[in-house]
Amino acid sequence: MSTKRESRATKSAETRTDWDPLQAMQDAAISFTADAPQTAAEDWADAVAHRGLPLPSRKEQIALRVDADVLQWFRAQGTGWQTRMNAVLRSYRDALGAQASASAKPGTRQGKAESR
Repeated sequence: MSTKRESRATKSAETRTDWDPLQAMQDAAISFTADAPQTAAEDWADAVAHRGLPLPSRKEQIALRVDADVLQWFRAQGTGWQTRMNAVLRSYRDALGAQASASAKPGTRQGKAESR
């Protein structure tokens, strides 16, 4: 372990890779293989990020009260439990479809009870 303090640009916190020698490496020193072949500018000419791929939907952080047993069950499913919980809520919304939209009253937030 290094005692010298290093910037994040020099070493990645997750991989501990020292990028300085790689950035200083001359192109002629790069070894190309069948798994990592040399490419030309023409190979990248038509490259576009996200072409044909849907952009991820914007997430909104909220505070949500959930019964302890429900939360425990989702957490027990392991990594990605919040994504699965979102998928369940989305499926419920989709199952109700137009029914839920038609029942929303003007001037109120959709799905929010008028009184408690």
